Amino acid sequence: MRESKRDRIELEGTVVDDANGKFRVQINENHVVLATLSGKIRQNSIRILLGDTVSVEVSPYDMNMGRIIRRIRN
Repeated sequence: MRESKRDRIELEGTVVDDANGKFRVQINENHVVLATLSGKIRQNSIRILLGDTVSVEVSPYDMNMGRIIRRIRN
């Protein structure tokens, strides 16, 4: 069964590590999420660098994996 968009949680954090298309995003002082890029970010060739503030979408069932849906300008 596929989950709908309203089941997902949107969080904001900072990129702290980058390894082969997977990013570690620090949400708060003690929670880190492993995230990939969403399709729209890949299509538009938006660069995500260390230290960028991003919006991450995670499932309520697995809070350790997610995907980056937006890069927030500083």
